[in-house]
Amino acid sequence: MDATWHAADFRPPLGLSNRHVQTLLPRCLPTPAVDAETEILELPDGDFVELAWARPQPDRADAPILLLFHGLEGSLDSPYARHLLHAAAGLGWRALLMHFRGCGPSPNRLPRAYHSGDTADAYWLIGQLAHRYPRALKVAAGVSLGGNMLVKLVAEQGDAGLDLDAAIVISAPLDLSACADTLRHGFSRVYERHLLGSLKRKMAPRLARGELPLSITSQELEALDSLRAYDEAVTAPLHGFDGAEDYYRRASAGPLLDEIALPMLILHADDDPFMPPALFQRFPTPAPPVRLEVASHGGHVGFVEWHQGRPRSWLARRVGQQLDEWQSTMSALQTSLRSVSHKKSTGP
Repeated sequence: MDATWHAADFRPPLGLSNRHVQTLLPRCLPTPAVDAETEILELPDGDFVELAWARPQPDRADAPILLLFHGLEGSLDSPYARHLLHAAAGLGWRALLMHFRGCGPSPNRLPRAYHSGDTADAYWLIGQLAHRYPRALKVAAGVSLGGNMLVKLVAEQGDAGLDLDAAIVISAPLDLSACADTLRHGFSRVYERHLLGSLKRKMAPRLARGELPLSITSQELEALDSLRAYDEAVTAPLHGFDGAEDYYRRASAGPLLDEIALPMLILHADDDPFMPPALFQRFPTPAPPVRLEVASHGGHVGFVEWHQGRPRSWLARRVGQQLDEWQSTMSALQTSLRSVSHKKSTGP
């Protein structure tokens, strides 16, 4: 095993290790309440994204920031989003979630949506945060589709192209074509039908109103029976790709893992029903700043563990640990730099 690979310390509760149980369990359990303030962030192309800021926000302008990117058709209402924002806010971080275009309460303006390789909006938002909070430690976390997007963004920009100190990637479909094929088999078809239904319900009224530059009819949209078929007919032409396979090839972030220049924690379950087996064997060895933690169980964004007689989110616990570690490391580094600067200014 490569030095970047580590066994995750996740242990499922007795009798709840099945990958589908783990995947579905978070939707059946209580989630923490997150009081969020909505901000409309205008984008350079005339569209917008909706930000959800967890309240209360820290008073300090230099408070550390956790920026969360959700998965396909996710939102602030996704259980993982509430757990992670609640955990970060509880540690004193300024926590926010960026809804991808059309995933917040309001439909987006332009005849386009979002996709797994769409990094421009995240890049713009990180630039805005850099302007507002120049002295804050900034960590981004991406879940599922948002995780693939985040890996691609970090690889594209390098260590100097983003005002970002570190990143966390959870259950990311880093080989989009293989993941689309995996979702065609067995019980995983349940997840595909759920996601496909959500996408169709969002696109159908816009297609009927003639807002989308697509040749597909409303009846043909309704007849699409797989995510690959949807990406072929809708995602690819809306976003300038030459079909689904071209989209998957150009948007998949797995081949870029050896180009990561920021500290990055990747959390993955070997039994993720959205992924093919041995996912990371398909990619180059991750760069040294990457720490890959793989659990035998956990499902897709599941990772429910048992603690003091009740289930809880291991993801929230592990992410909280990592945020604490990075904050301590960065604080120690800043203290050291201030000490060196002071010695230089005062002389021997």
